[in-house]
Amino acid sequence: MAGSDPLLKRPTFAGSDHGLAKFVARPVLRFVDREVAGGVLLLLATTAALIWANSTWADGYNSFWHAEIELVVGPWHLPHLSVGHFVNDALMALFFFVVGLEIKRELVTGDLRSFRAAALPAIGALGGMVVPAALYFALNTAGEASRGWGITMATDIAFAVGIVALLGARVSPKIKLFLLTLAIVDDIGAIVVIAIFYTSDLSLSWLLIALAGLVGVWLLQRLRVWAIPVYAALGIFIWYATLESGVHATIAGVALGLLTPARPLLNQRDAQQIVDALPSDASVAEVRHVSFLAQESVPLTERLENMLHPFTAFLIIPIFALANAGIELSGDKISDAASSNVTLGIVLGLVVGKPLGITLFAWVATRFGFALPEGVHWPQFVGMGFAAGIGFTVSIFVAGLAFESSAVTDLAKIGILIASLVAAVLALLLMRFKSSSTTE
Repeated sequence: MAGSDPLLKRPTFAGSDHGLAKFVARPVLRFVDREVAGGVLLLLATTAALIWANSTWADGYNSFWHAEIELVVGPWHLPHLSVGHFVNDALMALFFFVVGLEIKRELVTGDLRSFRAAALPAIGALGGMVVPAALYFALNTAGEASRGWGITMATDIAFAVGIVALLGARVSPKIKLFLLTLAIVDDIGAIVVIAIFYTSDLSLSWLLIALAGLVGVWLLQRLRVWAIPVYAALGIFIWYATLESGVHATIAGVALGLLTPARPLLNQRDAQQIVDALPSDASVAEVRHVSFLAQESVPLTERLENMLHPFTAFLIIPIFALANAGIELSGDKISDAASSNVTLGIVLGLVVGKPLGITLFAWVATRFGFALPEGVHWPQFVGMGFAAGIGFTVSIFVAGLAFESSAVTDLAKIGILIASLVAAVLALLLMRFKSSSTTE
């Protein structure tokens, strides 16, 4: 039998008794498997960017991210992009593709499928977008600064969930589920804001080409074409057309994620019957075919998420932070930030507006019959609201779209860093205090 083959019984390197396996490989695998890992890498990348940008190599930091990339293939050419723009426009499109996959999964098979389950997080998320934006706009009503209200609407899922994960079993798992659902609704709001309010110089012809590409993806799905390379090539074409249209290219990633099938081609029962019917002396070709069919019993959204999430969480997002968090923190810069309504509006929006809006809207909803998740208490809920105030990744991303002036953008980034740090500390203190007090 194949199962008696000694090759199949040999452990992988990580499962062996080798010293590197025991003291390096397995600890690294355990770290990567933890939800807090993405947040830790993001924090390290941010710290590295700040050190680099404020060191004697600061000129090298700026020149590297502003270096131009040019790709020409015959008459076709990629628009002149700097390395930093490539990170923000191309790599982040893949990040937003994964966001689109998560939204599609939640809409089809997750919490957003049920109105009752999704209603309270959605209402909380609405409050967490409206109130921070209003507080920011109250301080910045005119000029370029007024465009920054979208910065305060964002929630960084990696950092927010990482904060909750640090507390482990002391926080109700339903808090984490509520936060995830709220953050996904937040992402939907951020995507709409980027698409509508941060689009410039719209080219209708290129936009129609991008839409035609999306229709092509939909038609191929109806024709049951399942070759992923075909969709990858079409996705790159749609991304390019979106980039040329003036709509931010990351929207192409979201649209493609939402078009990805969230239901399996083959149900689990039929797949199991096919596997059970496989003879013990099956050929390699037969095993490969059955493996393909068994794979198709898992929704494509889930497979792509599992494949791409580590890549985006552990590579793309840290690279994004390294490219965008490098702010000069000189005395003059800090003094300007301390007196800037842009910085103050962002800190006020994320640290006060987020938890206030989420809690207030959720509290009003409970007066109309909606209930907090079982085992969740208001102080812990407010702590979760502070965790949602960690805007970081998407906030920095929106700041880059909102302002043309690099000086104003830097003031916004300083506000985002301060607000995210304060919100994280308050979230940890409040959720830890409540969780420890309820167990005594």
